[in-house]
Amino acid sequence: MEQHSHTLHKERSFVIIKPDGVQRGLIGEIVRRLERTGLKMIALKMAVPKEEQCWTHYNKDDAWFESKGSKVLEDRKKSGMSADKPAIEYGKDIVRALVKFMTSGPVVLMVFEGNKAVGIIKKIVGGTEPLSSDVGTIRGDLTVDSYDLATADDRAVRNLIHCSDKPEEAEREIGIWFEKKELLNYRLVNESILYDVNLDGILE
Repeated sequence: MEQHSHTLHKERSFVIIKPDGVQRGLIGEIVRRLERTGLKMIALKMAVPKEEQCWTHYNKDDAWFESKGSKVLEDRKKSGMSADKPAIEYGKDIVRALVKFMTSGPVVLMVFEGNKAVGIIKKIVGGTEPLSSDVGTIRGDLTVDSYDLATADDRAVRNLIHCSDKPEEAEREIGIWFEKKELLNYRLVNESILYDVNLDGILE
């Protein structure tokens, strides 16, 4: 089905600046990198996440826990570490660590809107692991954490930021953290530069 231009530039993405980003004073730098793309911020607030919000946000099922836990179990055995729990519990430990991290202090919650918002923000944020994220990305430039260090310290990787993976996932996540009335509908002047076919009104 053909999409209208108006629909295309209304795609939304959800972003969290995690506790480490807030603690390191990187809120302004992260927002600057996202805003300068031309995407429009339509919601912004600070909060301390609740445990149940985080579990709903990560949205993992038993099959995921089993799969990830089996890999953890395998790695522990290879490293000569104890493996005293079933795979599913090691899988749940991954999310438990994330929830513990996310509820440790304030975060910044944001919604951005614009053409290909999800893909644009994913590109700027970079891969999940800071060590292997590209130079120029938020995670690649601004932090030095790695999976190895996080595993050794028995904690979640500190990678500054979360962003939605797909447009439908963004809509689900937005619903967890924001009420509809908190999403603002307004026009930015620079949207004309990005989306006005003829750049009407530039010349006097």
